Amino acid sequence: MKTVTAYFNLCRLPISLFATCSSLTGYVLTGSTSVWPAVLLAAGVFLLACGASALNQFQDRDLDAMMERTCLRPLPAGAMTSVHVLVASVVLILSGLLLLAALGWTSVMFGSLALLWYNGLYTPLKRMTAFAAVPGALVGALPPVMGWLAGGGHIADPRIFALAMLFFLWQIPHFWLLLLRNAAQYEQAGLPTLTSIIPQELLARITLLWIAAAAVASLAMPLFGIVRSPFAYAFLVIMAVWISGSGFGIIIQDTAATALRPAFRRVNIFILLFMLLAVFDSFLSRG
Repeated sequence: MKTVTAYFNLCRLPISLFATCSSLTGYVLTGSTSVWPAVLLAAGVFLLACGASALNQFQDRDLDAMMERTCLRPLPAGAMTSVHVLVASVVLILSGLLLLAALGWTSVMFGSLALLWYNGLYTPLKRMTAFAAVPGALVGALPPVMGWLAGGGHIADPRIFALAMLFFLWQIPHFWLLLLRNAAQYEQAGLPTLTSIIPQELLARITLLWIAAAAVASLAMPLFGIVRSPFAYAFLVIMAVWISGSGFGIIIQDTAATALRPAFRRVNIFILLFMLLAVFDSFLSRG
């Protein structure tokens, strides 16, 4: 049981499953009805995301040991050795890329780009600059693109640009709300943080602007034909108003933990609801 729990934490299953779902969203929005490519895509992205998470924990093992929120991960907790984690990450990554290879070279290329961007750029960059989350947010935009290409969509199609932009805009407040909640731990670990440059109250306001930007981007989806039915658009408006209103709580309550935790949860619920709505609307529009 301890081994299962260790692998659950090593792979950060909720995050890996989210990447899988976002890739499937991109796939479904192409209109493809083929099941086998969707299965290969989901399995490949999931294993690749698990491998990237494991590799990230190998890279950050010294930092994880210094922060309360990460000290129970397999390496700092002593549940796994560094060699074990490194081997597991390589096996997971290669397995994921092998499955993606069955979909074509573009899937492998974008999967490799996501891996290199997250583990090769963002992970070391966050030790150097407090603004690493901005380029790092590109990682959240790549799985929908991978799904879109696997479903036969064209890379130059404006629809996938709009969808990828929404996921990029969402990723920033996702990062920064986590930072606002755990700023002291990041600083204790020696990481450069925005809260050491910008007052927390100001950072909260900037984060609210990013939340509002994601909400506005979601409302633009009908312009690109991603959401078509009046019902879906009405629900989208409700979601946008809800997430924008929720963001005001981090300002009104002076970035208290009681406001940051619900805001972080709601930002994630917002993007999950959007994916469900987009997929539902896609099937609905096919008749």
